[in-house]
Amino acid sequence: METGLEQTLQDGKLLRQVNAFIVAHLRDHNLNQAATAVASATMTPLNVEAPPNKLLDLVSKGLAVERDEAAKGISPASLFDSATGIPAGYGSVPAPPINAIDFSAVQDTKGSSKSFPKHETRHVSEHKNVARCARFSPDGRFVATGSTDTSIKLFEILKVKQMMLPDARDGPVRPVIRTFYDHLQPINDLDFHPQTTVLISGAKDHTIKFFDFSKTVAKRAFRVIQDTHNVRSVSFHPSGEFLLAGTDHPIAHLYDINTFQCYLSSNVQETNANGAINQVRYSSSGGMYVTASKDGAIRVWDGVTSQCVRSITGAHGSTEATSASFTKDQRYVLSCGKDSAAKLWEVGSGRLVKQYLGAVHTQLRCQAVFNETEEFVLSIDEPSNEIIIWDALTAEKVARWPSNHIGPPRWIEHSPTEAAFVSCGSDRSVRFWKEIL
Repeated sequence: METGLEQTLQDGKLLRQVNAFIVAHLRDHNLNQAATAVASATMTPLNVEAPPNKLLDLVSKGLAVERDEAAKGISPASLFDSATGIPAGYGSVPAPPINAIDFSAVQDTKGSSKSFPKHETRHVSEHKNVARCARFSPDGRFVATGSTDTSIKLFEILKVKQMMLPDARDGPVRPVIRTFYDHLQPINDLDFHPQTTVLISGAKDHTIKFFDFSKTVAKRAFRVIQDTHNVRSVSFHPSGEFLLAGTDHPIAHLYDINTFQCYLSSNVQETNANGAINQVRYSSSGGMYVTASKDGAIRVWDGVTSQCVRSITGAHGSTEATSASFTKDQRYVLSCGKDSAAKLWEVGSGRLVKQYLGAVHTQLRCQAVFNETEEFVLSIDEPSNEIIIWDALTAEKVARWPSNHIGPPRWIEHSPTEAAFVSCGSDRSVRFWKEIL
């Protein structure tokens, strides 16, 4: 009898906790009417405290455990029939802690900008044609670049750093550890699988290709998705079970990586999307994804239903939105466009929170990115061929550095784990930048 009572009390406590997370989740995403209704029905305080996105994080972790149990000990790598030889510890490095900055809480912040640390840079390799895109692995140990010459280069960051030492004792260091040739047209975007040594690429030849970089001799893809359009952008779901493709079609294509089945949102007409997708990125929990479109809009989508939940039309005026990505706490989206502005948007309300101005980018598919702590924003000034850095909170320019490329960089990508980034140029070169310690 006592055991049954104890179980009932435990169940009640768990239910109250779940209700609290639901109310906090709805409230924090500005779904106030729904939050009030749930709070009233469950007798939960509307002002209940909970860490940001706690519900999404718990659901994501629970689904991951469920998948692991269903697999009965089968490694995620087996989904790809990947051979052994995976670099030791790949995918096991924990994500850096979320240093969530509450951008909305700071009003008058002028005069309090932080200084961006000095960096040194080095030309680390070059393609045979324009270097168009780059992506770091989630653990920051690798970076891949894609080119108009249809090749993909994979760099090991440790070797890049060894290459930059003033006196390398063991002769020249070769930081490029793999080169893949399997596309017929230029590479547009890349992404790493979150747990396994799989790299994907999206290209103008309408394909998404899967490469296993644990194999030292493999030059070609071991799996291919044939899309119907030019694949402009790719993004893995944090679980690794799905991927998104942003294409010339106005709606992102969602693929199950085990079956290759493609899914499309059912509310296509309601979104009024009529432009190709320049970039698509998942949030850290996979609960949402964001698209930056040629029609100038930034759109936030539900990661489960693929329904558009927030459409910011004219986010960059009548010009293209060229990049968009979530902050680590998933409360904001940083976007960039051909109106020469980088902008920070609140996901819940669609409100413009910050603008980062003073860098001209009207021609290229420009990126605006956070550094690893989200204290700074980096982008490109095309006329001066410089890299511009702003304090993320004050939106004041704190640095402008010569890019050392011949012509403006085509892409900038920051490491998720340390003070380092790469730039890719029309001059075919790939440059690595790291903080001077």
